[in-house]
Amino acid sequence: MTEISIENLFIILFILLLLSAFLSGSETSLMSVNRYKLKHRFKLGEKSAEKVNFLVSNPDKTLGLILLLNNFVNILASAISTLIAVQLYGQAGVAISVFALTIVILIFAEVTPKTFAALYPDKIAYPISWIFYPLMRVFYPLVVVINFMSKILLRIFGIKSDYENQELLTKDEIKLIVKESSERIPKSHEEMIVNMLDLEKVKIEDAMIPRTELIAVDIELDIEDITKSILNCKHTRIPIYQSEFNKLLGFLHKRKIIEMLVDGKITKEKIIENVNPPYFIPEDTSLTSQLIEFKKERKRIGFVVDEYGDVKGVVTLDDILEEIVGNYTDISKDDGISKLNDKIYLIEGTVQIREINKKLNWKIPENFAKTINGYILESLENIPSKGVIFERNGYLYEIIEVSNNFVKHVKVTKK
Repeated sequence: MTEISIENLFIILFILLLLSAFLSGSETSLMSVNRYKLKHRFKLGEKSAEKVNFLVSNPDKTLGLILLLNNFVNILASAISTLIAVQLYGQAGVAISVFALTIVILIFAEVTPKTFAALYPDKIAYPISWIFYPLMRVFYPLVVVINFMSKILLRIFGIKSDYENQELLTKDEIKLIVKESSERIPKSHEEMIVNMLDLEKVKIEDAMIPRTELIAVDIELDIEDITKSILNCKHTRIPIYQSEFNKLLGFLHKRKIIEMLVDGKITKEKIIENVNPPYFIPEDTSLTSQLIEFKKERKRIGFVVDEYGDVKGVVTLDDILEEIVGNYTDISKDDGISKLNDKIYLIEGTVQIREINKKLNWKIPENFAKTINGYILESLENIPSKGVIFERNGYLYEIIEVSNNFVKHVKVTKK
């Protein structure tokens, strides 16, 4: 090779540096290509997408091929640059060659092409796949040997080279993708997606209507009182019980009472005949599971029971759907949270802490109690009187109203 003119050596070196830059950029683009766009284009049957999909689905083999070629090119470039330097500077040229080639390769064959490829991976990955796909076929035996030796070394250090589940996203990663795509996704859609992902964490008791807020009718009352109570109820399905609430007969649709009144045949026996049997749901059931159960059982409403079988409340299909899409059944519905100023709110005792944190973006601990009343009782370890003020976890609480051992209203200030 010493017989080759120095001009030709420079040309060969330049070509080798271009190849090194091409291989470095190809490596980055293939490893950074957008997987979701790739899957979409692959499903559409694009030839280039099929080739890219093959290469990125076998990252160990693809990297083995590119690094094999890149190392060969860089070593050859090092030999050429040494020949050039020796011809120009003698033995001192060896040191000059090492230093100069390191800087040149780092800037022009590594950092610059890899940065460009990282910025525009899709624009590079699909065209170059037409080159690397056939190269993979040609060098496949050698790549397999290199890959096998690499896996042996990894196993020596206790590392498993398993790529099967590495592309699966966690819920937090999906949330991050949704939030980063907020410019393309409407705010309401973004909230729905995030709520659906969080649905598994929410239990039935978090979404139910508490027993204390239920309007139910005792079948033991006079028929006039029963009729009046049902007709005056704002709900369409009314719980019917006998003597005590835990002795539930089921739900009665208000439409049935109206039909009986029209027919003039309203009796307790007739009411009991038209009562739908109660459907019970354990309080620890997740909303995701219950949504599936409602669909499976063709139900829209159920009684929530604790571990002792006592009824704690009622949950409906609408309650679960509102956890996903927000409050849609009654836009004017009072949520029990009244804003006094930017940092002070008047909150009803029955409001769940989870709802407060969700609406106000606060961080009141949710592991002590479900409602703000329960949280206050848990914090003070007694039933407070009106005017009591205390601070906990960065929030100042002032008891405004107490009735029947229950904190009805509290003023909360975020410190």
